[in-house]
Amino acid sequence: MSYVAAIDQGTTSTRCIVFDREGAIISVAQKEHQQIYPQAGWVEHDPEEIWKNTLEVIALARIKAKLHANDIKAIGITNQRETTVVWNRRTGKPYYNALVWQDTRTGDLVNQFAAEGGQDRFRPQTGLPLATYFSGLKLRWLLDNVAGLRADAERGEALFGNMDTFITWNLTGGAEGGLHITDVTNASRTQLMDLRTLDWSDDLLQAFDIPRVMLPAIKSSSEVYGMVASEVLPGVPVAGILGDQHAALVGQTCFEPGQAKNTYGTGCFLVLNTGTELRESTCGLLTTISYKFGNEPVHYALEGSVAITGALVQWMRDNLGMIKKSSDVETLAKTVSDNGGAYFVPAFSGLYAPYWKADARGVVAGLTRFVNKGHIARAVLEATAYQTNDVVRAMEQDAGIKLSSLRVDGGMTMNSLLMQFQADVLNVPVVRPTITETTALGAAYAAGLAVGYWQNFDDLRQNWGVDKTFRPDMGEATRSKLLHGWAKAVERSFGWED
Repeated sequence: MSYVAAIDQGTTSTRCIVFDREGAIISVAQKEHQQIYPQAGWVEHDPEEIWKNTLEVIALARIKAKLHANDIKAIGITNQRETTVVWNRRTGKPYYNALVWQDTRTGDLVNQFAAEGGQDRFRPQTGLPLATYFSGLKLRWLLDNVAGLRADAERGEALFGNMDTFITWNLTGGAEGGLHITDVTNASRTQLMDLRTLDWSDDLLQAFDIPRVMLPAIKSSSEVYGMVASEVLPGVPVAGILGDQHAALVGQTCFEPGQAKNTYGTGCFLVLNTGTELRESTCGLLTTISYKFGNEPVHYALEGSVAITGALVQWMRDNLGMIKKSSDVETLAKTVSDNGGAYFVPAFSGLYAPYWKADARGVVAGLTRFVNKGHIARAVLEATAYQTNDVVRAMEQDAGIKLSSLRVDGGMTMNSLLMQFQADVLNVPVVRPTITETTALGAAYAAGLAVGYWQNFDDLRQNWGVDKTFRPDMGEATRSKLLHGWAKAVERSFGWED
């Protein structure tokens, strides 16, 4: 028997999952890393801790399944996108902690650039509005604020990448000849790549004042890039790289234009495959890349990104102490039949799609003496469904098609109360697949296709199966009333930060 492995380097943890030809999980190992909050709005990770964890989970996944390196035909990498790290080419040492995608310290830079040409000044080339979310301004902040970094960057001593690039560089040799590469999906989230040429834009690099020499080479999402140099999997081809949401699209086998998936994780990310056609958004969505397999044409996507969904449940657990573990939120929410009129808008780092309000902050609205912790738990879960609905409606408008069903994945999909409410609010069936680890699976698929482990998309489609379909069961009057309350609550969150 032979297998394909995937490294899933996420916002809260790093995992290694080994899959067989049917897409079934053979072995999994996971390790959480520290979330660092130096001040309000700042979110950091320690890149060295993440790299150490990566080695550990690869070794653990192998040991659990009693696998040798030659049992693994390829390894794919998927990663939290936009999280920005800069390290020294000679030593491999990071100059600073990684700036996480949720980090908002670049707010002043966003305002400065927007004042000079509007929030959408770079949309035509990148498909992205100016926001604290993307890597380009995070890199600019590091160049401006870390002593000696700019000089090293201009000399070619400092390397930039999202976490895929950092992991790949270390995995393929590090300072001893490691590959400094990224794929088109991760590059599309930096706000430095031109979506049409699939190359770094000199105009954008000049505008952001970023030296080109520190940027990785841009590759396709599925090809043999090189071999693992580390002793954890020596000689195994590194053959797939996809940003996490693009990987989930591949894992859900959404290969046809018009197919969409929603991933429920720390945030929520709805991605619609638009095929080889680049569609510009007029409704607050992002134009991005679905994937590019080898020499095949690039496939584009529309994406709606929601910053805080699963993270709100964690916040309720860790900051308020209302639940002991994340799964307890469903039990608590089931103690009441509705939200009691309460709404929770989790704009902790502003609102992403379709609003793009950096000045929004979290609000709880509609409180009365009647509201108890069960209603708050319900409002916490419902916030995810409402935010997804906002994105779906924008996507339908942009793409000119009505959603007939929604494929879902990610940890929160195990919450049946949330999935049923999602179907009710959207008024379309919500389909949960048999394998919900679709992010890691997508990275495995990309790597496996590159080495011939799977022959084509049909091989992958055969692996996709339905675990449960949640069908809408809510009256139109109730739905309208709930959505009206949500819209009012969202409006209250605007303009909180001066």
